[in-house]
Amino acid sequence: MSVQSNKRIVSWHASPSKPRFTPPPGAVDAHCHVFGPMAQFPFGPKAKYLPEDAGPELLFALRDQLGFSRNVIVQASCHGTDNAATLDAIAKSNGTARGVAVVDPAIGEEELAALHEGGIRAVRFNFLKRLVDDAPKDRFLDVARRLPGGWHVVIYFEADILEELRPFMDAIPVPIVIDHMGRPDVTQGPDGVDMKALRLLLDSRADIWFKAACPDRLDPIVEGKGSDPWDAFAQAVAPLVADYPARALWGTDWPHPNMEKAIPDDGHLVDMIPRIAPTDGLQRKLLIDNPMRLYWPDELP
Repeated sequence: MSVQSNKRIVSWHASPSKPRFTPPPGAVDAHCHVFGPMAQFPFGPKAKYLPEDAGPELLFALRDQLGFSRNVIVQASCHGTDNAATLDAIAKSNGTARGVAVVDPAIGEEELAALHEGGIRAVRFNFLKRLVDDAPKDRFLDVARRLPGGWHVVIYFEADILEELRPFMDAIPVPIVIDHMGRPDVTQGPDGVDMKALRLLLDSRADIWFKAACPDRLDPIVEGKGSDPWDAFAQAVAPLVADYPARALWGTDWPHPNMEKAIPDDGHLVDMIPRIAPTDGLQRKLLIDNPMRLYWPDELP
């Protein structure tokens, strides 16, 4: 049965709180998505979930409420390789959004150039089996070798396949961003097996970055609710940001795909920032310097 026949779901907070933490001027939410609107941008035939519409108007209103200036919009898996919804949101941002695309490995140079013109600056390779049916490493590598100048690759995987992916990542000829740190078990603490493996990966190449994001996904769920205030996440991730300050990014992950059973308060997510980046200098790197280097290098002094 096609997912299109299933009930549409809402995975985002209807009225998120105003965060206590005020991001510095120019701060970037470097990981968020848009859904639809479905009438204009239908979801892909292989979509594993069917969300309600969460378009650019909602995204930019939330950005303003939370105190951010820019967005990096990551193509949601429910839209497959049709990046029209992401490109539409970027076009409506007045230059304050850039994007990460999901592409068919057979994509041609002209199509890649059109994505670049539309504000895309990376491609995403997803290895989560619950979200994608096929992740062909050889074809992904072919795409990575043909990307426009200045692009990078975003990789989403779970910690238990990190070692399996190492040869693949070693062969990628452009910078890499690890989505959600490769989903480590943060309850192991900063010196746990998963965090040590991530550190070994970061030490293997100077051009591997990570998103210190999604405490709602990575901290355990208690009695059907996210374990806000996500203490285990803060304790495990703060040392990582401190030790790799020039390679850390942060994002809300709004509208939180597949989190309908543990919807986080976006204001509380923002309040995690000073817990993992406690100084003004770390906050500036996490929220401004690092994402600007990757997504708006043309605007750097």
